[in-house]
Amino acid sequence: MDPVSLVFGLLANFGLVIVVFLIFFLASAIKVLREYERGIVFRLGRYHATKGPGLVIIIPFIDKMVKVSLRTVVMDVPPQDVITKDNVSIKVNAVVYFRVVVPEKAVIEVEDYLYATSQLAQTTLRSVLGEVELDEILSHREKINSRLQSILDEHTDPWGIKVTTVEIKHVDLPHDMQRAMARQAEAERERRAKIIAAEGEFQAAQKLAEAADIIGRHPVALQLRYLQTLVEISAENSSTVVFPVPIDLLKGLVKEKEA
Repeated sequence: MDPVSLVFGLLANFGLVIVVFLIFFLASAIKVLREYERGIVFRLGRYHATKGPGLVIIIPFIDKMVKVSLRTVVMDVPPQDVITKDNVSIKVNAVVYFRVVVPEKAVIEVEDYLYATSQLAQTTLRSVLGEVELDEILSHREKINSRLQSILDEHTDPWGIKVTTVEIKHVDLPHDMQRAMARQAEAERERRAKIIAAEGEFQAAQKLAEAADIIGRHPVALQLRYLQTLVEISAENSSTVVFPVPIDLLKGLVKEKEA
């Protein structure tokens, strides 16, 4: 083979290697981060910088970049077995809304912030609900949600995570407790019905007492009511009704007119 051709062949192969190396270098060095992403750059194992969004250039084999999303994460807390303060066994699940606010802490301070936050949410849910009674869980849910959010936010703050909302989704009661609560609700409805009926009787008695007082002071009012009753009976029934009219009634009317 001609020495010149051999040299050119070697140069061509060397140039090809250089081109491949440059392509690989650029592919490893150039990164593009979205608007909601940040890149935590470690140089030779040490934290170097937080970069993004947009075009980011790192040194291959020397720098290592870990991507972190800044979007709000919706985490479903699986059902937890809880024994309330009044010794009722229930199952409760919840949902947690949080986001990363300090990306470097979320990578450096904790190994897996998603798993850590999930485990913390489960233990906090059991702990908080174990300190309250069942009635408070059912009727003061907003207060408990606020307390859960405050505790979780305090514990995740060193990890650079902000817990914005915690919501209890579902409380699963035992069947015997459901029946007991149904009986309690029925008894409460009966109590309210009896109270309303008693109040109605009381008001009716008051009105009757007022009417009796008026009739006692004006006896002719009773006689007029008597005549009005006769008119109502004759209007409602098509058949003939024979109703005795006391003479004292007419005398009362005459005396009232003379007076």
